[in-house]
Amino acid sequence: MSPEHAASAVAAAAEHHASAPANATEYIKHHLTHLSPNGFNLDTFWIGLILGFVFLAIFASAARKATPGVPGKMQNFVEMILEMINDIIKSAFHAESKVIGPLALTIFVWTWLLNAMDFLPVDLLPKLAGMVGIHYLRVVPTADVNHTFGMSLTVLLMIIGFSISAKGLGGWIKELFTAPFHAHGAMAIVLAPINFIFQMIELVAKPISLALRLFGNMYAGELIFILIALLPWWAQWPLGGPWAIFHILVVTLQAFVFMVLTIVYLSLAVEKH
Repeated sequence: MSPEHAASAVAAAAEHHASAPANATEYIKHHLTHLSPNGFNLDTFWIGLILGFVFLAIFASAARKATPGVPGKMQNFVEMILEMINDIIKSAFHAESKVIGPLALTIFVWTWLLNAMDFLPVDLLPKLAGMVGIHYLRVVPTADVNHTFGMSLTVLLMIIGFSISAKGLGGWIKELFTAPFHAHGAMAIVLAPINFIFQMIELVAKPISLALRLFGNMYAGELIFILIALLPWWAQWPLGGPWAIFHILVVTLQAFVFMVLTIVYLSLAVEKH
C-alpha cells in the first residue's frame, strides 16, 4: 500500500471512529462530547439561539393573530401561560416593575424549549449533523453547566440591578454591611464584616443553586435517554416511553422552578432588610 493510500485509510478510520462509536463506553462518551473546536460549546450556543428565535416567533405570531372575539387555540395557550405567570408575580413579587413580567415569561418558555430538546431521539440530530461532517453534537443546552451558569449569572446581575434601582447605590452598599445583624454604635462596626460575609454567601449561593439544580436534573435525564438507547430496540419502547412521559413533568417543573426562584430572588432584592 502506498503512503498516500495508507494516510487515506487512517483518515477514513478516524472519521468512522468519530461518527460510529464501537462500544457502549464510546457511545456514551460520544454523546456527551460537545462541539467545541476552540473550547467554546458551539452546539449549546446555536441551539439556544435558535430556540430563542423560535420562542419569539411563536409569541409574536400569537400576538399578531390575537382577536378580542373568539380566541384560537394558540391564543388560548399563550393567554393561559400569561395568566399563570401573572398570578405568580402577583403573589411573589411585591413591587412595581415593567420588566418582571416579560422576564418571567422569557425564562419559563425559553427554558422549557431548551429542556424539551431531550424529547428528540438521542441519535436523530447527531446523525444528521454527522452527514454534513459534524461528528459531535449535544442537543440539550441546559445539560451544559456552562449554559445554566450563564443563565444564573444573568439573574445575579439582575438581582444587583433591582436592588440598586430600589434602594439606590448607597442604600444597597449600606445594606451589605448592616444586614442581617442590625446593630448600632460600636457593635455595628464590629458586625459589619460579618454582615458583609453573610451577604456575599447569600448572593453567591443564589446563582449556584439555580444553575446546578437545572443542570443536574437535565444532565441526568439526558444520560438516562442515552442509556436506554443502548438497549435492544424491543426494550427501548417499554422503558423509554414511560420515562419520556415522566420527563415531560421534569422538563416543565425545572423551567417553572427556575422562573419562580428568579421572581422570588428579585422580590427579595427590592425589599429593605
